Amino acid sequence: MKNALVWLCRIFVGLLFIFSGLIKANDPLGFSYKLIEYFEVFHITFLDSLAVAIAIILCALEMILGFALLIGARAKTVVWGLLLLIIFFAFLTFYSAYFKVVQTCGCFGDAIPLTPWQSFSKDLVLLLLTLVLFFNRNKIRPVFTKKGGDIAIGIATVLAIGAGLYTYNFLPVIDFLPYKIGANIPESMKVPPGAKPDEYEQTYNLKNKKTGETKVMTDKEYMKTGIWKDNNWEVVGDPESRLVKKGFTPKIVDLNINDMQGNDYTQELLSNPFYNVVIVAYNLKETDVDAMIKLNTLALNLAENYNARTVLLTSNSAQDVMKFTSAHKLVYLETFFADAVPLKSMVRANPGVMLLKNGTVINKWHYHNMPTYDELVKQYFQH
Repeated sequence: MKNALVWLCRIFVGLLFIFSGLIKANDPLGFSYKLIEYFEVFHITFLDSLAVAIAIILCALEMILGFALLIGARAKTVVWGLLLLIIFFAFLTFYSAYFKVVQTCGCFGDAIPLTPWQSFSKDLVLLLLTLVLFFNRNKIRPVFTKKGGDIAIGIATVLAIGAGLYTYNFLPVIDFLPYKIGANIPESMKVPPGAKPDEYEQTYNLKNKKTGETKVMTDKEYMKTGIWKDNNWEVVGDPESRLVKKGFTPKIVDLNINDMQGNDYTQELLSNPFYNVVIVAYNLKETDVDAMIKLNTLALNLAENYNARTVLLTSNSAQDVMKFTSAHKLVYLETFFADAVPLKSMVRANPGVMLLKNGTVINKWHYHNMPTYDELVKQYFQH
C-alpha cells in the first residue's frame, strides 16, 4: 500500500513539474517579466539583466527534476531538489497572496492564469505530496541502471535548456496571448452588450462625533440602516473597496495607440482593410539595432512598392525615437506610441513584427526568423 502511494505521488509530482516547466519554457521571456516583478518587490533589481537566463534555468530545472523523479534516477538528490524548489515557490506565492504584490505568479505561464491564493493552494498540495516522497525516498526505485539514468538525465537537460533557448529566440511554439495569430484585436477589446462589469463592495469606517463610538459597515448596510441621515456619524478616512464578483473582462484592456501629439490612432490603425506591417520595439534602448536597420529597409520597400502602411510601435518618447533613428541613420518611419505592457504581449521580441489586416493578426515574427522582402511579397502582397 505504501509503495503504491509513493508511486502515485511520484507520477503526479513528476508530471506536474514537467508540465509546469514546459509551459513556462514555451515563453521564457514572459516568465522573465514576472521574475522582474518579484525582483522589484524584494529590492534585488540588480538581477534584472539576468532575468531571461534565470527563467530558462528555472524552467529547465523543473522539467529535469520532474523527469528524473519519474525514472527514479538519483532519487535522494532529486527529492531534495524538488522539496527545496516547492518550498521556494510556496513562499513566493504566499508572499504574493498575503501582501497583494505580484497578482499572477506565472506558475503555468499565460496558459492557465491563477490567482495568488490559487497558486499557493496548489503549492501546498504539491508540498504535501513532495514530503511523502521525501520521507520515503529510500523506496524510490530506478527504472534504469545508474549509468542509464545519468544518460537519460543528460539528454533531458539538453532538451530542457534547448526548449527555452529556442522559444526565446523564435517566439513561443503555442501562443496563449491575446495577440496570437488569427486573433482580431478590435473584437478582443470589445465588451458585449449586457455583459456585467466587476462588482465591488465598499466598506466605511464610521465614527460618532458625540460618543466617539466607531463602526465598520458595508455600503449596503450604510444605506439600509439609514445611518447616513444621522449627522452625528461621519465617515473616517477613505472607504475600502473589495471585489465581490468578477465580471466580464475583455482579453485586451490596455491598448491605446497615440501619435506624437497624443491623438488616439488605435481604431484607425486596427481598422485598416489592407495589409499593414507593424514593427514592435517596446524599448529602443535595449532593441537589436541590426534587426531594426533591416526591418526599416524592409518596411520602406513595402511602403514604396506596394503602398503598405508600415509603422513603428514603441513605448519610448518621441525624443528617444528621433535620437535612435538619427544615431543609426534610419529613414524616419511613421511612429506611434503605446504602453510597454501590451507591446510586450504583442510579440515576444524586441523588435518583433506583426502583419495585420482588418485588425486581425495574419502573422508575426521574431527578428531572428523574419522573412525576406521577396518571401513576404510572394506570400502576401502579390495576390
